Amino acid sequence: MSTTELAPAFFLALIVILVVCRLVGRLLRAAGQPPVVGEMVAGVVLGPSVLGLLAPGAEAFVFPPQLRPVLYVVGQIGLVVFMFQAGYEFRTERVRRVARSASVISTAGMLAPLVMGAVLAWLAVGRVHIFASRVPVFVSALFVGVTLAITAFPMLARIITERGLTGTRFGSVALACGALDDAVAWVLLAAVLSIAAGSAGPVSIAVGGTLIFAAVLLGVVRVRGRFTPAAQRSAPEHLLLVLVVVLFLFAWYTDKIGLYAVFGAFSLGVVFPRVDAVDRAVATIAPVGTVFLPLFFTYSGLNTDFGLLVRPDVLVFTVAAVVVAVAGKFGACWAAARLVGEPNAIALRIGTLMNARGLMQLIAINVGLAAGIVTRELFSVLVVVAIVTTMMATPLLRLWDRRALEPGESTEITEPATR
Repeated sequence: MSTTELAPAFFLALIVILVVCRLVGRLLRAAGQPPVVGEMVAGVVLGPSVLGLLAPGAEAFVFPPQLRPVLYVVGQIGLVVFMFQAGYEFRTERVRRVARSASVISTAGMLAPLVMGAVLAWLAVGRVHIFASRVPVFVSALFVGVTLAITAFPMLARIITERGLTGTRFGSVALACGALDDAVAWVLLAAVLSIAAGSAGPVSIAVGGTLIFAAVLLGVVRVRGRFTPAAQRSAPEHLLLVLVVVLFLFAWYTDKIGLYAVFGAFSLGVVFPRVDAVDRAVATIAPVGTVFLPLFFTYSGLNTDFGLLVRPDVLVFTVAAVVVAVAGKFGACWAAARLVGEPNAIALRIGTLMNARGLMQLIAINVGLAAGIVTRELFSVLVVVAIVTTMMATPLLRLWDRRALEPGESTEITEPATR
């Protein structure tokens, strides 16, 4: 395919993706799932698991190999814009009020699935033939553990926003925990990549770059008040240009240090000045995320083939991975929340939100696939984990909503009594 043929091919693929996402989203909405789950499932439907199985010629025509890098890049644009918007709507005072609970819950929610996932993979190597033969066993085990420890921070933020949970205590704690979990998870992922490559470079860059990034954010917070009047007086097109340039600069930097672009975008949204002019600029770029984010799900779906999971040993490992993922994340977060004094109803909701992995796990396993750590079979297993744990979130939240609240429970943002 020539360069001039890429544009019409992209337009056709974009039409197909948007239409299928809307149709699948409507079907799943009837089952109580949020639109983000529909986009995730639609990505799998458009890949070899469904479309490639039923009409391989159609899949090859709509998504030729030369087009896939374009889908990835444009999908990144949608993801970055969405995460900036989520950060802009986030309020740091909520995190400060729940910092104690969030730190304990986040630690438990990282360690339990990390250890349990690594042990599961270690036991499966040699018994289940889905691991890369040239990758050391401990590298494969660590990678599975890290991916199971990840929380789908963008999805978590989107579910919280769509369900109107941003003002609740459990929504605030879950957002804070998700941000902490994924920041640590990406440093751990960089460490695994360093071990696999036999170099300390990636993890050193990730740790050092994160410290520099934190210092920059603190500096922005200190001086942003000086820029607020200027932002208010700026012409809309000038402010929009500045916003886009700074947004992509933050995304570029965090991507280069190994923390991934979404963290730069979200962090910028959190510290960006909040005035009417900026509100209008954010509203202007918001549709970009709505249109382009489904492309990333489709890119991941094109790398997923559930036909590789039909062997009994692989199916057993897939079920075990889902069980370990749920027990390690949901169970540990619920127990830690109870330990720090959260009422049971809030602890259940926090565990439910933290258990969703979706987008961030898809990102991690795509990185592993590109690095040669992950085989297509293991990739498909982990996609199942991502879909199942994410689809659990909304039904469980509705279940907890139907249950009677415990005496004295409150979902407002207040510090719990220490037990």
